[in-house]
Amino acid sequence: MSCYLRHLKEILDQAGITVDPENRKRIDSAFHQIVGVTYKDCPAAWKALKETLLADEGKRRDLIKKLKAALL
Repeated sequence: MSCYLRHLKEILDQAGITVDPENRKRIDSAFHQIVGVTYKDCPAAWKALKETLLADEGKRRDLIKKLKAALL
């Protein structure tokens, strides 16, 4: 998995997304796009995601909604 996707299993489960070798890059790219970080800058993406996830429940729900829209 990408450097941080393993930490986001709960988010991915809530979004109804299963990570597999075929969609891993697409999921990673979607997370980067959602948080506004250049693709493949994993440390910056993970930092932004942690801030979003830990900030408040509303932002977490918004992240899940955006992820679903980007991938489903």
